[in-house]
Amino acid sequence: MSKTAGQFDAVIAKCKDLFVKKMQDYGPSWRILRPESLTDQLFIKASRIRSLEVKKEAKVDEGVVPEFMGIVNYGLMGVIQLREGYSETVDMDKQRALELYEQCAEEAKQLMLAKNHDYDEAWRKMRVSSYTDLILMKINRTKEIEDHHGATLVSEGIDANYLDMVNYAIFALIRLTLPNEQND
Repeated sequence: MSKTAGQFDAVIAKCKDLFVKKMQDYGPSWRILRPESLTDQLFIKASRIRSLEVKKEAKVDEGVVPEFMGIVNYGLMGVIQLREGYSETVDMDKQRALELYEQCAEEAKQLMLAKNHDYDEAWRKMRVSSYTDLILMKINRTKEIEDHHGATLVSEGIDANYLDMVNYAIFALIRLTLPNEQND
């Protein structure tokens, strides 16, 4: 399982690098997004991945890897927004945004390690397209919870769904970007 933790760290480092570069370009402008808008951004990314998986062709010169990275980053932003609340203005400096990103990424990793223990790394034998479908299912669940103003009877909340989406996207990125290690 330490191999999985290392692979998680390698993938999250790439996602974090992209997050930092985008903040260099735009600052933490995403702070104005309500969680529902982040859920819709996740939907756009996952829908494009599924479309590319089905059509086997892209008209825009970007594959699924950047989209899965987007799911990781938007999912972590979603957790931050749920906990910090959205803002009418950009109210956070880049350093604080990065600290929160790192905290949420570590939380996702700890959740992944716990579930990975219980499921015996079953994700390694799954198809990447199944991660896409599971992410889309989690998005639909999240939309339902959002439509019910966060109230659930027996289900996990929105933050748990965001963290699961992050982890499914990380599994996909491990499989797609570390192909020689996918079944070890």
